[in-house]
Amino acid sequence: MRYKRSSRVVQKLLQVEYIKLVLLHLAIAFAIYLYEPFSMLYSLSVFAYFIFTILQKKNKNNEALMAAAYIAGVEIFWRMTGGVVFYETGKYAVIVFLLIGMLFKGTSAKTTPFWLYLLILVPGIVIASLNPDYDEVFRKAVAFNLSGPVCLGVSALYCYYKKISKKNFQKVLLMLLLPIITNMFYLFFYTPSLQEMVINIGANYAATGGYGPNQIATIMGMGSLLLVIRLFDVKGKWVNLIDLGLLSMMSYRAIITFSRGGIVTALICAAAFIFLLYYKKGRREQKQLQIKIIFLVGVLFASWAFSAAGSSGLIVNRWTGKDARGREKEDLTTGRVDLLSTELEAFYHNPVVGVGVGKAKSYREKELGEEIATHSEVSRLLSEHGLLGLLGVTILVVVPMLFWLKFKNNYFFLCFMLFWFLTVNHSAMRIALPAFVYGLALLYIVEDKRAAGRNAIKERKPGPVLSSQF
Repeated sequence: MRYKRSSRVVQKLLQVEYIKLVLLHLAIAFAIYLYEPFSMLYSLSVFAYFIFTILQKKNKNNEALMAAAYIAGVEIFWRMTGGVVFYETGKYAVIVFLLIGMLFKGTSAKTTPFWLYLLILVPGIVIASLNPDYDEVFRKAVAFNLSGPVCLGVSALYCYYKKISKKNFQKVLLMLLLPIITNMFYLFFYTPSLQEMVINIGANYAATGGYGPNQIATIMGMGSLLLVIRLFDVKGKWVNLIDLGLLSMMSYRAIITFSRGGIVTALICAAAFIFLLYYKKGRREQKQLQIKIIFLVGVLFASWAFSAAGSSGLIVNRWTGKDARGREKEDLTTGRVDLLSTELEAFYHNPVVGVGVGKAKSYREKELGEEIATHSEVSRLLSEHGLLGLLGVTILVVVPMLFWLKFKNNYFFLCFMLFWFLTVNHSAMRIALPAFVYGLALLYIVEDKRAAGRNAIKERKPGPVLSSQF
């Protein structure tokens, strides 16, 4: 009885703490909307706080991973509002925080495949240096094309076989979610409704604060996925209701970008998470999950209906492959098939070492007459790194699958691996998020000691399994 009372008190305190954090990030969004230079102060404060915390606690509870999560979530918002000096600051910061964390805790002895993956990237740099484009800065081209893959490699090195308690893992996910909530609120302040936007059937910059709709849809999709995960993994009626409200807002902002990749990715990942969770639960818990699934479907349907009505049906046309007048469009992939075919052609003609880092773009310009950056990280690895790139892709897919088949203790694995793979194949690695999320799939999640003890007691007395309270 005493334990139940203390558990309820802790649960209420954590609910209050969560509400305070959401309100704080709402305030940050409003302050930056009123005066955009606050964004630089925001970024400096975040860096100072996490550096101090990691050094003070010596990464005892994976504070470096929490810092990297926050940066991965806030990267696009800082780009939108001028919160960083360098465009690739987000990726560099994730790399640096994780490297600091590795100085304190090291890496697993089983990370050899990911060291090999990082080494595979080097020959492509050499090939590119032998054939420089005089209208392109070599250093910038290499940094732009390799910052994402290196970020992924470092994330994998930190996370592979890394043990983390479920409580701390939930904190990592919360750190990833909070800045995305800030971004969402900022977009509502910037463009409150569709009626205030000039919209068309293409990607909608007016709905994304003037920033790239593809990347905004990706980050809003990630936020929606995290809220779905919290709905099923966090216990607390009020917290669940708050998360449902945030989910309705987040999914609405994702839909009205008119960019489909991020939304499709989030839906597939959410379905994978729910399926795996449902499969692992008992009958009694499955009935509880069914109720939440009904509420979830209702919220998502309402968001879709509201978006479709507000756009006078243009959203529906976009998703059914029609133009603004309702006529069928010839290319549903908005040119991505042409990009993919040129990169595969470059791989065919240069199979051993590829065309070199950053050279797929110039190769495509010669073939198509257009200078367009890649939208698929997999085809980019093949075209720019050749057979070594194929080996790299194999490592990135096969090693995690073997890890999961061996332990199967991380029921977030499937949704996070799908998020990485689907995202890098529709918007490449322009942001740190897919690289960081890839690492999360490789974590070895363990039950908290107290929770493990409670579960052992419940094996003798059946009852609902307590989930994370944060």
